[in-house]
Amino acid sequence: MSDPRDGGDPGLSRVAVTPAAAELLRSLTEIHGPVMFHQSGGCCDGSSPMCFPDGEFRLGASDVHLGELDISLERPVPVWMSQAQWEYWKHTHLTIDVVKGRGAGFSLEAPEGVRFLIRSRLMTDEESAGCPAPARGAS
Repeated sequence: MSDPRDGGDPGLSRVAVTPAAAELLRSLTEIHGPVMFHQSGGCCDGSSPMCFPDGEFRLGASDVHLGELDISLERPVPVWMSQAQWEYWKHTHLTIDVVKGRGAGFSLEAPEGVRFLIRSRLMTDEESAGCPAPARGAS
């Protein structure tokens, strides 16, 4: 989670999950163990949130930790984003949702006939100021 010393409100988050996406994440976790998301800045399905077994996607020093999704499991689901994408979306609240249809990526939900997607909205100035500073990935 966040560190209250970073000046942000640990109760505020940059990311959320819909009930349908949370249910799918619980199912994927039963099959694959703990999972994580990474949001890249690519085109087409490269701009979709990709779900991987936690630790399978290698994070770099430029990846940004946006927050964690509490889906009522032992461990929350971490959400990461590439630095380049963060520069565009740093004032945006992201909600991970799921819709019918197959994506073309390597995300864990692909065999289920559904795909994750991002629903976004601009955060208020108060939300932006109150959110904890995001952490960076390992080098």
